[in-house]
Amino acid sequence: MDGRLFTFVGLFNHDHDFIIAFHTILIAIIALVLAKLATSKLQVVPGTMQNVFEALLGGIISMAKDVIGEEKARHYLPFTATLAIFIFLANAIGIIPGFEAPSSSLSFTLTLAIVVFVFYNFEGIRTFGVVKYFAHFAGPVKALAPLMFPIEIISHCSRLVSLSFRLFGNIKGDDMFLLVMLMLAPWVAPLPAYLVLTFMAFLQAFIFMILTYVFLAGAVLESEEAH
Repeated sequence: MDGRLFTFVGLFNHDHDFIIAFHTILIAIIALVLAKLATSKLQVVPGTMQNVFEALLGGIISMAKDVIGEEKARHYLPFTATLAIFIFLANAIGIIPGFEAPSSSLSFTLTLAIVVFVFYNFEGIRTFGVVKYFAHFAGPVKALAPLMFPIEIISHCSRLVSLSFRLFGNIKGDDMFLLVMLMLAPWVAPLPAYLVLTFMAFLQAFIFMILTYVFLAGAVLESEEAH
């Protein structure tokens, strides 16, 4: 796909990797600006931006506490909330004509999946130590350990594929859907399509965030139950 046809930055550099990198940096800057606006003047009676962020963070904790418990939901909130906001912006910017969603690139989603993979395994090892953490990969029956351990390793590695391809596939499909709508009915059809795609941008960010909590729960709670 030629970036010159669909993005403003493609007018200056036609390399698709550059276009994705540019939009990635752009959404990172937008996220930082929004966070600064929300926290620059904290008030007892919150303003609009502070209110939005408080509702967002409160909602994340409310949903995540059923997965990992409220204490750990709050503990991992900086990581998971940053992921959620970053991915939502990465999804939503592609809805705006002239911009491309970084999450429609597999390299972008795979990088996020690797970050999550490394983080939750690091937390599991940090919590229980290397031996105890990997011990639960072998399962409760010692006789089946030689079989279960490689299966668990493969299962954990498959999460990289699951996380990255789920986000990539959905957002890439959304981009193609919007492109078709713009071609068929540029003045009428996109209006409801924008609402649907905005919801999908939020939904995919939520799914990625909640799966991160699920993987963290498996790393720091499952071993805790086994020992």
